[in-house]
Amino acid sequence: MSHIRRSRPWALPERLATPERIHADRRQVLRTLGLGTLSLALPSIASAAEPADDVAAMTAPAIGSRFADLFPAPRSDAWSLGDRSLTPEQRAASYNNFYEFTLDKAKVWKLAQAYELKPWTVEVRGLVKKPKTFDLDALMKLAPLEERLYRFRCVERWAMQVPWTGYALSKLIDACEPLGAAKYVTFQTIHDPSMPGVASQPWYPWPYVEALRLDEARHPLAFVAVGIYGHAMPMQHGAPWRVVTPWKYGYKSPKSIVALEFTAEQPSTFWNDAQPDEYGFYSNVEPHKPHPRWSQRFETDIGTQEQRETLLYNGYADEVGSLYTGREV
Repeated sequence: MSHIRRSRPWALPERLATPERIHADRRQVLRTLGLGTLSLALPSIASAAEPADDVAAMTAPAIGSRFADLFPAPRSDAWSLGDRSLTPEQRAASYNNFYEFTLDKAKVWKLAQAYELKPWTVEVRGLVKKPKTFDLDALMKLAPLEERLYRFRCVERWAMQVPWTGYALSKLIDACEPLGAAKYVTFQTIHDPSMPGVASQPWYPWPYVEALRLDEARHPLAFVAVGIYGHAMPMQHGAPWRVVTPWKYGYKSPKSIVALEFTAEQPSTFWNDAQPDEYGFYSNVEPHKPHPRWSQRFETDIGTQEQRETLLYNGYADEVGSLYTGREV
């Protein structure tokens, strides 16, 4: 029996997926305004162009040529972008939140570039059949890699569209063998006192920790990303691996993960602990739920400068809506 294929309402035609090599210029981004000691700043995005930075250095994989034979991975046709185009790679590489390096988005890539990745391991603990540790080789080859085009929406109202390379987060979870009592999974980002942002911002509750309900983490959209734009990730994107949950605000997609823990109770998380009145545990993209200091009805595309209305669950409502009652925060 043949299968009838129906296009998803947000599917991006292949002809609109702009090749990364076409894009070599970047636009200047303004330094984010400080809005409090423990707060994410709401950015301003300038439209004027500036001389190109060293694109090769900006986009270089943090692990060098290791695992280069795994890239580029085949592109999945199940997850796409709708009527949006891919964000130019240089733009996505030069505008990042990674507080362990700096609060200045335009400077993250430069500071991250100098960070030397040591042999990487990921500790698995908590409610699992047997605690274990994955090395980078095991993580990179745990499942066949694929490329997915995903929308990405920051709580600060900027957005981009990028091609991630990796595999379903459920593959990693299954390999961890969580017990039946496990209801949540926590992800801990690297904590290194030598990182400039950690050293200069001791008031933050380091290490950076985020978490998902286990059914969220098992959803087919939840992704382990080990690459971007057809190659392994630069450090500023969260090398050597991160989680991507495209229906949630960006801080729910933690970078450079070194530990997973499975728990029965809802765990503490970085921003929810620091400012619970502003950053909820679930943090789904919901335009009708404003941040206490700004509306979430609109967003700005960092590639095109287009301002547009925010979509419920970042355009993935048909996929993830059944996970929620609408009362989650």
